[in-house]
Amino acid sequence: MTTRRLHYAWIVALVTFLGLLASAGVRTAPSVVLVPLEAEFGWSRSETSFAVAISLFVFGFGAPLGGVLMDRFGPRRVLLGGLAVITSGLALMLTMDQLWQFHLWWGVAVGIGTGAVAGTLGATVAMRWFNVRRGMVLGLFSAASAAGQFLFTPTLIAAGTGGNWRAVILVLVGAGIAAAALAALFMRSSPEDARTTAWGKAPSASAALADSRTTPLREAIRTRDFWLLAGSFFVCGYTTNGMIGTHLLPHALEHGFVEAEMAGAIAVMGVMNIVGSLISGALSERFDNRKLLATYYGFRALSLAALPFVLEMQGMLLFTIIYGFDWVATVPPTINLTASRFGRGSLGTIYGWIYCAHMIGAGIASFAGGFFRDHLGDYHLIFISAAVMGIVASGLTLGIKNRGVTRPIPAAAAAD
Repeated sequence: MTTRRLHYAWIVALVTFLGLLASAGVRTAPSVVLVPLEAEFGWSRSETSFAVAISLFVFGFGAPLGGVLMDRFGPRRVLLGGLAVITSGLALMLTMDQLWQFHLWWGVAVGIGTGAVAGTLGATVAMRWFNVRRGMVLGLFSAASAAGQFLFTPTLIAAGTGGNWRAVILVLVGAGIAAAALAALFMRSSPEDARTTAWGKAPSASAALADSRTTPLREAIRTRDFWLLAGSFFVCGYTTNGMIGTHLLPHALEHGFVEAEMAGAIAVMGVMNIVGSLISGALSERFDNRKLLATYYGFRALSLAALPFVLEMQGMLLFTIIYGFDWVATVPPTINLTASRFGRGSLGTIYGWIYCAHMIGAGIASFAGGFFRDHLGDYHLIFISAAVMGIVASGLTLGIKNRGVTRPIPAAAAAD
């Protein structure tokens, strides 16, 4: 009897998954540390939210840069470098006592590191290492980015009991070091580096040629579809990382929800993120990706419109289930539409800039949420604005010409 060895592509996929998980876990820290930082240093919500906004902006502009660096140096070096910058920025936060230091270490350093790791890493790995089942790999990487943000939250809340934000940072430093160690040991940039081939049967010459089609960025930005994709993904970032990712927990605590119960609800949201991203990855291989996106943004708008009126834990749990299922579901169809419209040969660069729009939206929402909370006393107006934008995004996606389904098994992968 013979045993089949695990193809090295799956080892690389696992390391990539864990790297994305750690990066996403880092990005969830603001929801846990904002209130303790304000209590210790006397900073306002606008001031702390501005650091988060800087980080999200830097993250966004780091995505296309990360794509270029991965094309030149390979995902292994970029992953290791990004994790090193993340860990260094977090470690330096332990020494801070001034607001500008928070803006620098979290806003700039962590923003650069997470942008390099999460922006286009998944897309590059999937294209280099997998000839088939790219949609499934896309779903796995999307699940990592989603789950990291919420599976870390209960641990970080427990570590930060009593306002101990430094313990939260230490947990994240440990996660960054562990992910970097695994990447150093097992990550490979290409099948050639591992003396193997990509997983799955190689495509025919004609299919490979179509698969590798490229569109220059200057040509892509002249198309209507590019701006429809970027505009809808701007709304995605506004309503997820910027709004809910930063402000849901502070909003809940200010309205009398118990911290331990919210930790459980957010963990449920993380589980639903995984389920939603995997299902969306499968659906995006079979159905019109434009209609999928329109549906996702529509449900997101409805859930956000209801959030200001959620006053009991049962309602909050229902919100986290519905919103969690929808959080990263938008990623697989957006990548598929980008790849099928502009070609996978230029996916890293073009999707990198579309992802940049996502994080610009996140940065604006992060700061706007804190600003309006300080001036109006609550988050109600900003949640309603996010719901309206979700409806707009739903309409934008229906205007895209390409369906995003060109073959039975499409797409490369990336994270949220």
